[in-house]
Amino acid sequence: MSVKTSADVLIGGKIYTLSGYESEEYLQKVANYINNKLNEFDEIEQFRRIPADMKATLLELNIADDYFKAKEQAETLEKTVREKEREIYELQHDLISAKIKVESSEETASNLEKENKELLLNKAKLETSLADALLGKVKGQTLAGQEHNRGNGKTLAEQEHNRGNGKVLAEQGKQPENSREELSNPNNQASSAEQDGNKKQNSNRKK
Repeated sequence: MSVKTSADVLIGGKIYTLSGYESEEYLQKVANYINNKLNEFDEIEQFRRIPADMKATLLELNIADDYFKAKEQAETLEKTVREKEREIYELQHDLISAKIKVESSEETASNLEKENKELLLNKAKLETSLADALLGKVKGQTLAGQEHNRGNGKTLAEQEHNRGNGKVLAEQGKQPENSREELSNPNNQASSAEQDGNKKQNSNRKK
């Protein structure tokens, strides 16, 4: 509980004792505010001519005017503060939403990066498999070509052999005509031999 305080203040050239739960400094500040208002009115010549009760009423009216203007200003400031607080809240909400989106985007980017790595790995595997398949096909074609060449070589050897046989046959075909006749007529040779034998037998008989 606050302690009640009191202070002697000077208002309009008179000393008053003010008491309250505020500090003595605050009470002196209130007294100075009243004195400033009185001094403002004293500078007005018409104010000095009016009765004291009317002076007090004018002073009270001016104090009330200051109060309502200050209150209105305070309300305006409070409204501005509330609007700023709402803007700050919305900004914080947007910030949180943006942070969530960023985290989601980072997670999506991480997943995409993983998928990209997997795709690159699969691509490398497919390229390796394709290279192996093409290499195997080329090797198969090479072996088939070698076998074909071997077959062609055998055919060429056979052709050379046939050519040799044809040459022999051709040479045999070029023998002398006499030999051909003798070979072709072996009976003639036998007949000649028989005739010679018969001649010899006949000659012996005559003797």
